[in-house]
Amino acid sequence: MDDPYKILGLERNATQAQIRSAYRKLAKKHHPDLNPGDAEAEKLFKSISSAHDLLADPEQKGRFDRGEIDMNGTPRAPQQPPGGGGRTFYRDFSDDGSGFRSSGGFAPEDLDSLFGSAFGRRGGRGFPAQGASARYSMTVDFLEAANGAVKRLSLPDGKTLDVTIPAGFEDGQTLRLRGKGQPGFNGGPAGDVLIEVAVAPHPVFTRSGKDVVVVLPVTLKEAVLGAKVQVPTIKGPVSLAIPPHSNTGQRLRLKGRGIAGGHQYVELKVVLPAADEPELKAFLETWEPRHPSSPRAGMVDE
Repeated sequence: MDDPYKILGLERNATQAQIRSAYRKLAKKHHPDLNPGDAEAEKLFKSISSAHDLLADPEQKGRFDRGEIDMNGTPRAPQQPPGGGGRTFYRDFSDDGSGFRSSGGFAPEDLDSLFGSAFGRRGGRGFPAQGASARYSMTVDFLEAANGAVKRLSLPDGKTLDVTIPAGFEDGQTLRLRGKGQPGFNGGPAGDVLIEVAVAPHPVFTRSGKDVVVVLPVTLKEAVLGAKVQVPTIKGPVSLAIPPHSNTGQRLRLKGRGIAGGHQYVELKVVLPAADEPELKAFLETWEPRHPSSPRAGMVDE
């Protein structure tokens, strides 16, 4: 499929907000870290990223919409109607000494010679102008965003950029690398590189501001009698005391184990034995609670 709109499931009139939303949803679903060993998912993820890179850049999006480039950014040959004729673009003029050039478009100096001071020249001297900014997108792992990391970004021209992801980075934020964009004109500064970063979901951790939440399965015995268990955190596993008589949904706090000074909350989930336990069954058949109560009180009439 060579249509970025179809890859992202969008209409041609999609807004930048819709493009970002569609990309984040699909990138999280097909991220290689969540589909280990799935070559098809990895291939689709690359197509999704390429489609977003093109459509997230308004200039490149406009060129694609006008048929000037394909999805890979490669220029397309000008389309002429059958029999020739039709509208002539600036690329089609020949070099006849009047300032126009053959296919390939205007060079920066063409604009000077044609329009003079309107494009930054006064008294024969050019004003410095900042180069254009370049926009890219990348996806990082949850732990890389939480703890900080250095990621290498491959650019369309084959070059690479080492990008520092600061600790605590949030999904959808944009990094600015000053002076890493297109060269300036007449001694002006280079443009910037803007990188929109998506954070892939994690199979264990979820984020709430600076806090991290982990749902921790515990056995019936651990919940009733209490226990010490190992719990994953973004910095590595730690020991946690499960108090006696714990229940599903109960939250325990690990102070300072979240993101940038936040906390980690461990939400307990009592899990019954996977196989049949005859002794447990026999005990429950004769057991009468000392303080009987209904967990459904107030929900239904019993």
